[in-house]
Amino acid sequence: MEKILVLFGGVSSEHEVSLVSAASVIKNLPGDRFTVIPVGITADGRWYLYKGGPDQLPGGRWLEDPTLLAPAQISLDRGRKGLLVFGGGRWALEEIDAVFPVLHGANGEDGTMQGLLEISGLPYVGCGTLASAMCMDKEITNTIADSAGVKQAKWLSVRQAEYLADPEKTVREAGETLGYPIFVKPANTGSSVGITKAAGTAQLGEGIENAFRYDAKVVLEAAVCGAEIECAVMGNGELSVSQPGEIVPCNEFYDYDAKYVSSASRLHIPARIEAEAARQVRETAGLIYRALCCSGMARVDFFVDTASGDVYFNEINTIPGFTPISMFPKMFEAAGLPYPRLLSALIDLALEKKRKTSHD
Repeated sequence: MEKILVLFGGVSSEHEVSLVSAASVIKNLPGDRFTVIPVGITADGRWYLYKGGPDQLPGGRWLEDPTLLAPAQISLDRGRKGLLVFGGGRWALEEIDAVFPVLHGANGEDGTMQGLLEISGLPYVGCGTLASAMCMDKEITNTIADSAGVKQAKWLSVRQAEYLADPEKTVREAGETLGYPIFVKPANTGSSVGITKAAGTAQLGEGIENAFRYDAKVVLEAAVCGAEIECAVMGNGELSVSQPGEIVPCNEFYDYDAKYVSSASRLHIPARIEAEAARQVRETAGLIYRALCCSGMARVDFFVDTASGDVYFNEINTIPGFTPISMFPKMFEAAGLPYPRLLSALIDLALEKKRKTSHD
């Protein structure tokens, strides 16, 4: 049996999403192959080995019974690889075969956790430190997409200091450059946290100020009128790229509530788009995955323009949602790869990558 450390929670605005994703991952990891070692990170950054069941994760209920918790931390000593667990007045080492970080957003998906895991020497699921950091920052992602020749909506970035120096000028120039409507995005959040859609100058100013609650850098993008399309990618060298899926959001766009709160959004797999558009989505997903040095997995999001049929890259997520309604596992399931086998394949990729890059 292989011991898999599942990391969940985290100091992030997406903490609760992580709890729901992790519960689903733990339930679906094949029990005939893996022993799950659940380790939760509280919203204020405390690490605990959790000895209870996955149903208690959502809503933070896993913290209610202290008898099910033990202080824990990943060993950074490569001579003693694994998880250090405190109990009986001492620290004991639990050996680990691989880590599955189910951490969304800051301090988990942005390269910080990946850097810690690199130091530890433990294999881990998903992209490496560099790719995670680049994909988390929408300005960096868009810049690399431009350099790779990937088509995307007109965009620009705004620093908080720049905005505060002259808010009216920033709003006016953004409107003149991009035209309305405009999507306002914190540069370093996922799960649509902090994203708003502005129809005019007043909403744009409000949206920018709201986005600065989450990040000191904001990305503004011209809205594309069309279908919201997602594509799942998995692999290190040779890639598996799913058929595109389509989201019909219950709200004006696929925001946080539409993703994780409401069940009214509709999903279509395969997406209801022309065959040529589907081909372009899959080809571009692989192109941007490689351009951003991704490995393991990512979900790549697009818009397909209703009038022209043109495909526009939107963004990339290196730790996509794994909730029961998340598109990443659903797209691979539609391709004949059930959720448990998908999780096994992702762990195999982590182990393969470690074997090929290990300097221990």
